[in-house]
Amino acid sequence: MTALLEMDDLHYRYPGSPAPALNGATLRLEAGEKVVLIGRNGSGKSTLLLHSNGILRPQRGQVWVAGQPMSYQQRSLREWRRQVGLIFQHPDDQLFSASVAQDISFGPLNLGLSEEAARQRVAKAAEQCGVTDLLERPTHALSGGEKTRVALAGVLAMEPLVLLADEALANLDPWMRLQLIAIFEHLVAQGKTVLLATHDLPLARTWAGRVVVMDDGRVVADGPPQHIFTDPATLERTGLDCVVAQAGNRIDSIDR
Repeated sequence: MTALLEMDDLHYRYPGSPAPALNGATLRLEAGEKVVLIGRNGSGKSTLLLHSNGILRPQRGQVWVAGQPMSYQQRSLREWRRQVGLIFQHPDDQLFSASVAQDISFGPLNLGLSEEAARQRVAKAAEQCGVTDLLERPTHALSGGEKTRVALAGVLAMEPLVLLADEALANLDPWMRLQLIAIFEHLVAQGKTVLLATHDLPLARTWAGRVVVMDDGRVVADGPPQHIFTDPATLERTGLDCVVAQAGNRIDSIDR
C-alpha cells in the first residue's frame, strides 16, 4: 500500500548545534491511522514535523507524499502543504491575518481557488472547528483555545490527507480537548491520517492505534500502545520508564 506520507532516513543539524536534531529518522503513515508521537524534549519530534511539509529541508534523506518524492520548488511546496497540514505548538506562530475569516481563507486563496470556493471552504472548516461565530473577530483578541481551533480550521480548509499536530492539546481545558479529539476522529473516519506529538502518555494509550517513540533524532520504537508501554527495553532506553512509573495508575488502570 502506498503511504500518504513517508520520511526516509532524514538527517538535520541546526546551525551551531553540536548534535544532530534528526539522525536517520524514518516514519511511514498510511490512510486512516491514529498515531501518537512521543519522546523526551530534544528527541526530534518537532523537527521531524517541520520536515513533514517542507518547512525544513533535510540535509540528507527524502520525504514522499502519496508515493511522490517531494521537491522544494514553490509550486511543489504549495501542493505538498495542501496534502500535509501541520498545526504548530503555539498557535500565535500560525495566525497572522487581521481577522479569523482572513486567516482561514489564506490557504485556499493561495491554492488559486476562486473567492466563492474559498468562502465555502472557510464556512465548512469554521463549522467543523466550532468557530463560525468568531469569523469577524480579530485574531489577536482570541483566547488560547480559540486560537488553536482557528489554526486547525485554517489547516482543514486546505483539505489535507494528513494532519500533524505538535502538542496541539497542551494547555487546553478538558472540554476543548474533547472537541479537538472529536474533530480528529471525524477526519480518521474519512480515511485521513492524524498524528499527534504529545507528552500525554494516557492519551497515547487510550486514543492512538499506533505509538511512535523518538530518541536521539531517530524513531526507536513503533507499534500498538499496548506493546510500547509494556516493553521494558523500549521504556528504559528512552527514559519513558520513569514517566510511566510516575503516571502510575493513570496508565495502568486504562481499559482499552
